[in-house]
Amino acid sequence: MIRTARRMLTCHWSARRLQRYLDADPAAPLTSREVARLEEHLATCERCADVLGEHRLLSRALGGWRRGTPVDHASVRRVRALVEDLAEGRER
Repeated sequence: MIRTARRMLTCHWSARRLQRYLDADPAAPLTSREVARLEEHLATCERCADVLGEHRLLSRALGGWRRGTPVDHASVRRVRALVEDLAEGRER
């Protein structure tokens, strides 16, 4: 029970930092300790690693729109499903 609660808290902590991690925005940098903690968690948590993969996929899809590259509609459907699941609090 405690292990599950700890995992949930770590997942929550990680989820709040994923976008800053990916963006590497100098206006909102993660500390080196935060980066290490996040990367350690991503290496052991399939769910959070999947969310990171979805963020990267979305970033590539949005980047393609800027370049006029056709959008992969299957990717868009997966991202929409992810967002709907997250908004409804469903686990993936």
